Amino acid sequence: MAILTAMVPTPLVAVVCGSRSDLPTLRGCFDVLDSYGIAWEASVISAHRQPEALGRYVGEAEAAGVRIFIAAAGLAAHLPGVLASLTGRPVIGVPLDGGTLGGADALYSVVQMPPGVPVAGVAIGGAGARNAGHLAARILALGDPAIAEQVAAFRTEQAAKAEPRIDPRADATTPAARG
Repeated sequence: MAILTAMVPTPLVAVVCGSRSDLPTLRGCFDVLDSYGIAWEASVISAHRQPEALGRYVGEAEAAGVRIFIAAAGLAAHLPGVLASLTGRPVIGVPLDGGTLGGADALYSVVQMPPGVPVAGVAIGGAGARNAGHLAARILALGDPAIAEQVAAFRTEQAAKAEPRIDPRADATTPAARG
């Protein structure tokens, strides 16, 4: 079991994946959490090869103050569901692209959970990893006004990038095209 700690403060979010090769895809998640100032930690623990270690880790993470788990997995993608079976805290599942089905198998595994063992599913791959960070921030914002302000600021920044009534035939670099 490898644990990579990103920040010194008590982590509010634990990001778990089954292999170090998954970490580059999760970079966007880490960046988003950093942008909100949310403390996080990352661990590499396989639900299939190290189930006892995963159980111990979840208990330790909860005791340390982790409020949300993000679990990334490809192919059969059992990690998010197994993690959800071990905690009553929110679990966000990130299906990873890979294999012959391009991540569709992982997506189905993440979203087809039995009643009472919920996993919030996001998009496949890097976009899903980023959205997992944003979703974690929105969940934490429910009880933390500082994070709520950060989420609101991000949404305002996104909204400011809107380009209503553009002419897509115009070259966007010309002054006339920019308005």
